[in-house]
Amino acid sequence: MLKGIRSRLIVYITLVLLLIVLLLEGVFIAAVHYYYLGSAMETLNTRATTSATFFNKYLESYSLNERARYILENLSPEESSKVEVLSPAGHVVINSFGFSSTEQVSTPDVRAALTSGKGSFQSIKPVNGERIMAVSIALKESGSTIGLLRYSVSAEPLYHVIIRIALNAAVIGLLVIGFGFMLSLIIAKRIVGPIQQLTGVAKEMATGNFAVRAARRYDDEVGTLAVTLNYMSEEILKSEKLKYDFISSVTHELRTPLTSIKGWGETLLVGDLSDRQEILQGLEVMTGETDRLIGLVEDLLDFSKFQAGEIRIVRQPYDLRGLLEDLLLQFRYRGQTKQIRLYADLPDQPLPVDGDFNRLKQVFVNLLDNAFKFTPAEGEIRLTAVLEGERIIVTVADNGEGIEAADLTQLGTKFFKGRSRQSGSGLGLAICKEIIELHDGRLRIESEFTKGTSVIVELPRYEVEQHFASPVQL
Repeated sequence: MLKGIRSRLIVYITLVLLLIVLLLEGVFIAAVHYYYLGSAMETLNTRATTSATFFNKYLESYSLNERARYILENLSPEESSKVEVLSPAGHVVINSFGFSSTEQVSTPDVRAALTSGKGSFQSIKPVNGERIMAVSIALKESGSTIGLLRYSVSAEPLYHVIIRIALNAAVIGLLVIGFGFMLSLIIAKRIVGPIQQLTGVAKEMATGNFAVRAARRYDDEVGTLAVTLNYMSEEILKSEKLKYDFISSVTHELRTPLTSIKGWGETLLVGDLSDRQEILQGLEVMTGETDRLIGLVEDLLDFSKFQAGEIRIVRQPYDLRGLLEDLLLQFRYRGQTKQIRLYADLPDQPLPVDGDFNRLKQVFVNLLDNAFKFTPAEGEIRLTAVLEGERIIVTVADNGEGIEAADLTQLGTKFFKGRSRQSGSGLGLAICKEIIELHDGRLRIESEFTKGTSVIVELPRYEVEQHFASPVQL
């Protein structure tokens, strides 16, 4: 069996070329055969018809023997055909060599001439050692057939010419097939070569070498495959870099709270337990660092679900305004602690959404937490919500440090933290974006470096006819 593309291409191209050559050879040989034998038969037929017409017209009162002698005496010296005068029984009265014979001539042309006045015959197999062509015309006397005028010629020279031409054509056909075979080798190499190169690149990538690149030799499907393979390799390299950066960042983020917890734990163990203020301070630090650890673990759990495509939402209609008001109360104390002003601009009418309450709360907690994290003291944060047609638009804006333009396009991708030195896993925005998209919404970020950032969340409005009974549930 042919296992390789190259072998199949060579065989298929050669077979197609062979069929084409055989077809053309057959048509050519048939045309040569028709040209030579057909032309010879036409010439023989014309001469026999002309002679018989002449003799029937001007020798009408002559007997068959007299006509035979006259025909023999008036033959042209250049006549190459064998001319015979036959009796109605098919015996040779006289031929162009001056001989007569009692042997009966019963070829198809003779039988046809006796029946219809004219007949022709061309033997494919040799007759008496050679292939012949013959035309017989009836000699008439008062409308009755008194004999036959027969012209015949050997077709062997013509067949020799036809065979020689056929052999030459066969040699040319073999040369064409040989040339086609060599050409198929070149074509197969040019087609299979890039595929083999891509296969080698893919094997290298399978071993973990993503720095290898495929060469784009031609602007075709294989070239497009090479570009796609290179793009995939670049994306994998980016993903690997982000993953290593993430591991490094998470390791650092885990080490910092654990170091603090361990340090305060040791301090409390060896310290004076009667110092209530020191104990409370240590427990407060340990609680805060524990919360940071819990947040990192939750991000990792959400990330694993995010990677596996297993983030699920349980939708239920409720008033988003109630959720936002609860978050304002939750973050207001934090704003007072960090000396950051928190403003809100929420509409009086309900903001009906059909979504997962806990997941949407996770999103807005993350957005507000980021805003507080990147806003300096004496700064301000604004939480606004508006109804625009069939969409609910919630914006969390701050006047903090902002985001550089080079980082803005990648913000929201997994593991990416940008150039900020603030703590975090780099997963929060990516998870938030996924949750919003699962709600058929959109999350986008607008920022200007040193001037602040706005995170805009768009959610579809849920159409209800009744009023909300509570800020959370329908």
